[in-house]
Amino acid sequence: MRINGNAIRPGNVVEHKGGLWRAVKIAHTQPGKGGAYLQVELRNLRDGSKLNERFRASENVERVRLDQNDYQFLFSDGDSYTFMDSATYEQVEVSAAQLGEQAGYLQDGMAVTIESHEGLVLGVSLPEHVTMEVMDTEPVLKGQTAAASYKPALLENSIRSSVPPFVGVGDKIVVSTEDGAYVKRADS
Repeated sequence: MRINGNAIRPGNVVEHKGGLWRAVKIAHTQPGKGGAYLQVELRNLRDGSKLNERFRASENVERVRLDQNDYQFLFSDGDSYTFMDSATYEQVEVSAAQLGEQAGYLQDGMAVTIESHEGLVLGVSLPEHVTMEVMDTEPVLKGQTAAASYKPALLENSIRSSVPPFVGVGDKIVVSTEDGAYVKRADS
């Protein structure tokens, strides 16, 4: 689908310079001289490189629609992770490089969304929050509970996070898969 250069929005995927790019940030600019343009920060979906481009309203770009399907995480085998399509039961492997830091949050049977284009897997979206167990943390120091301070904790799967002073070893907490931040104590 062709769209005007000034119609690009964050999250849109466009075909540009022979590759697929996701718009990360946009800024409308009206210089004193010349026509207005849209400054767009693009991230390559295949290799993760960044590019800053200017698009004018008179330019057309090809907007790409990605296929989004529900998958279930099955298992990991070294540097590859296997997912099963919830509808067709077909399996697909995703490399550790494509998952990045999100790989540590994967749990058996977790439902995820996989984005693909023409059969090529471009990204995996995990649930916004996951429940994990605290494996190691510092004990609470007397008087530390009054302040809004956090202490380091080691979660299952060797992920590090900062937790409130009242969280101890063995507690289950909810963390954000986006940045690993503590959200709340898990319901028992």
